[in-house]
Amino acid sequence: MKLEAHNITKNFNSDSHNLQALGGVDLQVEAGDFVCLVGPSGCGKSTFLRIVAGLESPDGGQILFDGRPVTETGPERIMVFQEGALFPWLTVQDNVEFGLKMAGVPREQRSKIAKRYLDMMQLSKFAGYYTYQLSTGMKQRVAIARALVLDPDVLLMDEPFAALDEQTRNLLLVEMQLVWEKTKKTILFVTHNVEEAAVLGTKIAVFGSRPSVIKKEIANNLPRPRAGGDESLVPLKNMITAALRDPGVQN
Repeated sequence: MKLEAHNITKNFNSDSHNLQALGGVDLQVEAGDFVCLVGPSGCGKSTFLRIVAGLESPDGGQILFDGRPVTETGPERIMVFQEGALFPWLTVQDNVEFGLKMAGVPREQRSKIAKRYLDMMQLSKFAGYYTYQLSTGMKQRVAIARALVLDPDVLLMDEPFAALDEQTRNLLLVEMQLVWEKTKKTILFVTHNVEEAAVLGTKIAVFGSRPSVIKKEIANNLPRPRAGGDESLVPLKNMITAALRDPGVQN
């Protein structure tokens, strides 16, 4: 098993009250899975992803990566944030190469590696642009390419398409499937969008409201490529929606 979450709990404390965000999350992710974590806004999906990344510590439970406990960040688990977190003073090429440069990879080698993912994300023509010259959708392509060049075992994506218009989002949903098929990466993808989950996921993990648990897991074996609006996705989307709405649903 590539990733395992066992009874993950998380509390946020302030002077006035205690908020339990996660109430015992259990999840198993096999190598090559594309798992979409879907749930209502504020239910703790992103908190759970940050715990998997090692950016936060759980108050209870344990994350295992290849059977080993996760206690900190690591290059085998790379996160793509909603806002991309790019450097506006660097070109697209330099942004994509940044992690490789910090790792001491020689210039010629990192340029070759970056070119592969610039091509994959259809960014080659924009390699010399600065990121402030790009649309929001193009910036997200850069952020994904920058994560992929580091060759992580697991790609963690926190609502990366939430700020995009529908047309751009639908295009990136198709491209993301192609990237996954080419790279065979294990992906955890947080979204509150039912259609995104139905299009992308090999498995959809439905979170409940706080304190969150995963109340249903839904396998998705529909043929690819999938696209938003496909009629074949309607029964699956209805199933996900029903699980989100039903407070009694539990695996």
